[in-house]
Amino acid sequence: MLLRTAWRRVATAAPAAPGPRAKAPTRGLRLRGIDLTPQSAVPSDAATALEAESVLRPLYMDVQATTPLDPRVLDAMLPYLVNYYGNPHSRTHAYGWESEAAMECARQQVASLIGADPREIIFTSGATESNNIAIKGVARFYRSRKKHLITTQTEHKCVLDSCRSLEAEGFKVTYLPVKKSGIIDLKELEAAIQPDTSLVSVMTVNNEIGVKQPIKEIGQICSSRKVYFHTDAAQAVGKIPLDVNDMKIDLMSISGHKIYGPKGVGAIYIRRRPRVRVEALQSGGGQERGMRSGTVPTPLVVGLGAACEVAQQEMEYDHKRISKLAERLIQKIMKSLPDVVMNGDPEHHYPGCINLSFAYVEGESLLMALKDVALSSGSACTSASLEPSYVLRAIGTDEDLAHSSIRFGIGRFTTEEEVDYTVEKCIHHVKRLREMSPLWEMVQDGIDLKSIKWTQH
Repeated sequence: MLLRTAWRRVATAAPAAPGPRAKAPTRGLRLRGIDLTPQSAVPSDAATALEAESVLRPLYMDVQATTPLDPRVLDAMLPYLVNYYGNPHSRTHAYGWESEAAMECARQQVASLIGADPREIIFTSGATESNNIAIKGVARFYRSRKKHLITTQTEHKCVLDSCRSLEAEGFKVTYLPVKKSGIIDLKELEAAIQPDTSLVSVMTVNNEIGVKQPIKEIGQICSSRKVYFHTDAAQAVGKIPLDVNDMKIDLMSISGHKIYGPKGVGAIYIRRRPRVRVEALQSGGGQERGMRSGTVPTPLVVGLGAACEVAQQEMEYDHKRISKLAERLIQKIMKSLPDVVMNGDPEHHYPGCINLSFAYVEGESLLMALKDVALSSGSACTSASLEPSYVLRAIGTDEDLAHSSIRFGIGRFTTEEEVDYTVEKCIHHVKRLREMSPLWEMVQDGIDLKSIKWTQH
């Protein structure tokens, strides 16, 4: 304590470094501004040059990839990053007790959002780890009696890869196809369940096309057939109402950074009654009821808890506002541009995720043209392969349309001005790129592109 007081006195007495004060980040309509350089650390002439370079950043419209940290979440986290730094598993002193109390409070906040018991919440590093624990953990625990799993073709990559790794271990996996709308056929699901099926894994809201699966109906089918039901709800928690008991969900994956919380933290809900058993993937000190060893990062779980509490309070307001902005974006684009297709079911759909295909335009070209807006493409833009998105292929989208898709993400902090600016730029660049496209010219001349036999050179 004496050392801490002495340090505070030294810090207060230290003279402020010379040089101009850092300019507060400005946020304009077109681009978001930020200045990441501490001005006192560099000479003033270099500071001016750096400031000019680092001020402009694109508008953010990619909330399915990640969301900004809500300031209220940061406020909740800060004390645990600075003052309350005890290990929550230290049982012999106050530092550990206060961290443990904060961790248990966060567990209660997460549980409350999904209608669970706090003892059913296990903290993880994110939804990827939660999905791995759910799928591999259940499959391996019940492997002596049950060797079959069911999932869908449009799941997140970590679910599909977990299933593939189980196939290499001798398990059988059924990958259910989806209808043109992106929704699974419940009759096909029922027909796929076998006597040795241990788990069905279906995501709640798809991360690429925003389609909502009939989770309650799937839960009822699984419950009646005595099969465990896991759902990857990373894109749904805090955005649409979820109740694990009402929907008969046995395991659920949650991500912190998809709900305006910090990155590097998530949770998995594992039902206690009737009890679901999982084999732990990680060996260690047996924290989190033995299901996930490793010290729980108190600041991160406090952030996840605060993000869940804020989401619960603002879910209805956010949903109405996001729906209004999404409708505005879709209508403005559809009215101004012909040959635009919305991917996925328009009814059973989360409004904040809009996936549009702009015929006769390459998605990558449009993304590069829209450099003022942070968006992502439905095609595999980070891959060396030219294959379109496997989700769009699964819903039967033509390859040329799949290559021309863009995902627009609307979130809690998206403004009407940002939506209007994105729409205006999008319309302008689609028209410009189409004018350059020989395919668009042929379509305007009445030529059916599907009737053409293309020759290779």
